[in-house]
Amino acid sequence: MAREIAFDTETTGLDPRNGDRLVEIGGVELINHVPTGRTYHVYLNPERDVPIEAFNVHGLSEEFLSDKPKFAEVAQEFLEFVGDAVLVIHNASFDMGFINMELSRVGLGPIPNEQVLDTLAIARKKHPGSPASLDALCSRYGIDNSRRTKHGALLDSEILAEVYLELIGGKQVGLAFAVEEEDDPLEAMQGVRRKALPPRPAPLPPRIDEAVLERHRAFVAGMGEAALWQSYEVRVTAEGDD
Repeated sequence: MAREIAFDTETTGLDPRNGDRLVEIGGVELINHVPTGRTYHVYLNPERDVPIEAFNVHGLSEEFLSDKPKFAEVAQEFLEFVGDAVLVIHNASFDMGFINMELSRVGLGPIPNEQVLDTLAIARKKHPGSPASLDALCSRYGIDNSRRTKHGALLDSEILAEVYLELIGGKQVGLAFAVEEEDDPLEAMQGVRRKALPPRPAPLPPRIDEAVLERHRAFVAGMGEAALWQSYEVRVTAEGDD
């Protein structure tokens, strides 16, 4: 079972090393590339002000966030939700910089890079020279992002899950194809394997009756000996006699 989490955050700014903090975390669970309906979402009290530039992006004010839990209060439940799943993130270095800084503040170790998949890198490799923002990819793949009037961690995670499935081959990856348990999520970029179907216990009955076959033979006979159908009919008859 391949478990992944389409993941996003909102923050007070651009650099956790300069004191910027998380204000929202959102995640959407995928099993074998299919959304399960299970999500993680929390607003966070950043324990500092929210600059107007950040507010204009996500619309989360200091007043709204003032009674929300601090990261230290949700760190364990967040890690339990993540578990050993691969975090699918658009521009992963940004979000993981904040997550790992918050984890270090409460004495917890970082989430390793091996557990992170960056869809921005995938998009740039798949569509070199083209815009690779989440909105641009939604436009490319016909994904409705009209609800995205402002950034929101859970909404953006839901949109990212759709974009991710398109980047690795479309929704059929999870719906009509099967991925073996040992497959690495990175290998999904190269395609997935179709499970072999077992043979039928009995052949299907013929759908063409003898009268139709006779009419076909008469039609082919009227085409002359040079017709390609003549050689095909001889070959099929010979194979049928084996």
